[in-house]
Amino acid sequence: MNRGELWGESGKERRDPGGWWVTILLGHRSEGKLKHYFLHPGTLLLMTLTLVFFSYGFLTPSRQALGGLGAESRMVYPQPMALTPARRDVLVLTPWLAPIIWEGTFNIDILNEQFRLQNITVGLSVFAVKKYITFLRLFLESAEQHFMVGYRVTYYVFTDRPADVPQVGLGPRRRLAVLPVRSYPRWQDVSMRRMQMISQFLEQPSRQEMDYLVCADVDMKFQDHVGVEILTPLFGTLHPGFYTSKRDAFTYERRPQSQAYIPHDQGDFYYMGAFFGGSVAEVHRLTKACHEAMAVDRANNIEAVWHDESHLNKYLLLRKPTKVLSPEYLWDLHMLPWPSVLKKLRFVAVHKNHQEIRNR
Repeated sequence: MNRGELWGESGKERRDPGGWWVTILLGHRSEGKLKHYFLHPGTLLLMTLTLVFFSYGFLTPSRQALGGLGAESRMVYPQPMALTPARRDVLVLTPWLAPIIWEGTFNIDILNEQFRLQNITVGLSVFAVKKYITFLRLFLESAEQHFMVGYRVTYYVFTDRPADVPQVGLGPRRRLAVLPVRSYPRWQDVSMRRMQMISQFLEQPSRQEMDYLVCADVDMKFQDHVGVEILTPLFGTLHPGFYTSKRDAFTYERRPQSQAYIPHDQGDFYYMGAFFGGSVAEVHRLTKACHEAMAVDRANNIEAVWHDESHLNKYLLLRKPTKVLSPEYLWDLHMLPWPSVLKKLRFVAVHKNHQEIRNR
């Protein structure tokens, strides 16, 4: 058939001097013959565009829903270069390929865009037992300024003094939950029982309301941004006193009788117990394992040298963290000067008299 020739309903040849015509078969018969209808190319184009528009809206709702984020995803930022490391002065990757988080190794705008698409909720647990309740207000107020700003956050305050929990103004999508716990005569027992209490808490239905849990000491304050760059299945934080030390200088538990035992020729880093976390499932595994290990030690009448922190280090040696936080995320200016390798100090210790606070 030549261009411009189609058969009409009479069976005779029909010509279109301006271009193609299209026959539409509608299934209607008249006098035993199938009727044909002819559309002009302009009408056909309009119908096609209309169908494409409506099929995009109705058949691909997930893509339609993300359409509003298209402009955000085309953000402008410096291109990462394969032969140009983000930092040359520090280790940025562990031997098991976990990133070590320092200022200058991540773009928080890119990370925020990715995590906001996931609509996450982050829990922050803290123990305010005995006189440590006095640190809670500063902890919460500083967290409101610097911790996971813009995300849904629930503060889980474990305390033996619920009536003394301060009233702190919380931002949108942020709330505080008070969890009463018993106290113990020794501060060491309070410290070690944290693993048990967190583990049991994560076995409750309330664990379903969060995606990640960060566990922190209360006698600290947030001084700079701490955001989604720390989120991962499991993270630990480098101890500020040992991040430059060799493994045989780490204060691991060295007695083979303890479940926290680590020989002198083993160990990656020394992690501090004041800041760790990850996904709810992984934090539950960690705290449950550490609690059970401490129960075995207790039955054998032995107590690890640094209590729950010793067991945390043993756990993270055997089950490597998927991210490691640099000492930016845990520092004590009252005991250590600010080294030039740390571009920021994000989570810092509050000055205190340990003897006055711990056993009262």
